[in-house]
Amino acid sequence: MATQIVIDDPDDDRVDDFRDLKRADRRPDRPGGKGLVIAEGTIVVRRLLASPYPVRALLGVGRRIEELRDDLADVACPAYVASADVMATVVGFHLNRGVLAVADRVPRLSVTELAASARTIAVLEGVGDHENIGALFRNAAALDVDGVVLGAGCSDPLYRRSVRVSMGHVLRVPFATAEEWPKALTTLRDNGFRVAALTPRWNAVSLHEVQPTEGERIAVLLGAEGDGLTDAAIEAADVAVRIPMADGVDSLNVATAGAIAFYELAHRVS
Repeated sequence: MATQIVIDDPDDDRVDDFRDLKRADRRPDRPGGKGLVIAEGTIVVRRLLASPYPVRALLGVGRRIEELRDDLADVACPAYVASADVMATVVGFHLNRGVLAVADRVPRLSVTELAASARTIAVLEGVGDHENIGALFRNAAALDVDGVVLGAGCSDPLYRRSVRVSMGHVLRVPFATAEEWPKALTTLRDNGFRVAALTPRWNAVSLHEVQPTEGERIAVLLGAEGDGLTDAAIEAADVAVRIPMADGVDSLNVATAGAIAFYELAHRVS
């Protein structure tokens, strides 16, 4: 059972992992970054507690910590209990959700390791918006996508805002970072995946016309809003695919486009 410890001094060094999150919550390779995984709210904290990420501590108001009592039964970490005002001073802003948890990161899979156990994969290029990353992971979890490959220019999926927007599903969907891009697409193809690149190009095949065959493995390739996929990424794919849209509309938010493609392609793979 997690040990509950009352914190009434915001300068208590035991809650330093939670301090000044607007500045300190950054990627490990950024100045001031601690590289911790941070979950906000009871739902996301529960998913962190059930994930492979080793939880270091919780910080929350008494009511929220009590709501997590059953989830903390087998967790050996401190649960710091503080007032909302003390929490706000520590964190650097008022937290409406009333509870935070921090965890260490775990080693990322390679593209080959991810491909070995997956039937459907989402592949992202240049998706730098943290909220879009979080929404894509939530959609992937909902629509039976087995993993995500992060290509060139993607933001950190374990950044606090991404974790929050994903409702914690980024903690359960395996992901890999492509060390070489777009060579990672060749790696997927070598592992039996058909790579379908989403693009609004007029000569792309309609999504309705791309029907996975029985037992086929599918990788859905998505690019950033605005610029979309690079020519190199599209050329490295097996097929360029477009979502039919009404006249005057040429594109969708990347997370929305991903959800449509995951539904049409990924969840049909047996």
